[in-house]
Amino acid sequence: MLGMTALGLLIVGTSPFPQAFRIGTMLIGVALLTGAVLRRTLPSVGMLAVRSRFTDMVTYGLLGVIIVLLSLMVQPRPWLEIPFLEDALHVTVT
Repeated sequence: MLGMTALGLLIVGTSPFPQAFRIGTMLIGVALLTGAVLRRTLPSVGMLAVRSRFTDMVTYGLLGVIIVLLSLMVQPRPWLEIPFLEDALHVTVT
């Protein structure tokens, strides 16, 4: 999980190819989703178990999904377009 996050940050920081910011942030989101799955499947996490398993799974999962979705919707030329979000933005601005 830590290695995948570091790789994502390295890709975003160095920007070696045109869509590096998108791929790097998706790697960070996938790392969080991996953390949620690992927290569910591993029997014990030692000293890191300061929160409940449910809290960790929900937090990691929710943040991972949000980061992946935002990386897919980032401008310019988003890979994912959700029509009702644009309508919601126009309602809140006007």
